[in-house]
Amino acid sequence: MAASDEAPGRQRLDKWLWFARVVKTREAACSLVESGHVRLNGQKTLKPGHGVKADDVLTIVLNSRVRVLHVAGLAERRGPAEAARRLYREPGMSTLDEETP
Repeated sequence: MAASDEAPGRQRLDKWLWFARVVKTREAACSLVESGHVRLNGQKTLKPGHGVKADDVLTIVLNSRVRVLHVAGLAERRGPAEAARRLYREPGMSTLDEETP
């Protein structure tokens, strides 16, 4: 699916996982999804092309760890780690971008 074919406000699950630096390669993202290690809003999905949008919840089993990621945004490319961290929130993750008094 070309970028122009993606629905507005949505992104392929495999691309999002790669852009957010959850995995090192897009191929690894596809394998992770196809092997049943990813749930989208509580539902198992086996399709790497499934669309994700802001406010979706991903539950990922990776390296014997379960991660719950709340999708905060989408990206157009795979950027630096700092930019990737802005694409999701994890429970217990500090969101202190500003100094607090």
